[in-house]
Amino acid sequence: MSTTTSPIATQIDRPPRLLLSVETAAELLSISRTRMFALIKTGEIHSIRVGRLRRIPADSLTEYVVHLSRVQSGRGRFVEKA
Repeated sequence: MSTTTSPIATQIDRPPRLLLSVETAAELLSISRTRMFALIKTGEIHSIRVGRLRRIPADSLTEYVVHLSRVQSGRGRFVEKA
């Protein structure tokens, strides 16, 4: 009988990560590493430095996706009333 550990079981045992590498954050958003750095540079995604490392708070990805959803649905734009 095989005793391989399921990736799902491994993820359940661990608490969620609070900080993500740029590469992991990019992968979660299905964008390139270069695009992620561009979003960081423009301030669209918040990042922090931990020593020499750049990390993305997991909440920043959620905030970014919510922002995109609002903008694309028209609720995030300033609409001038006539």
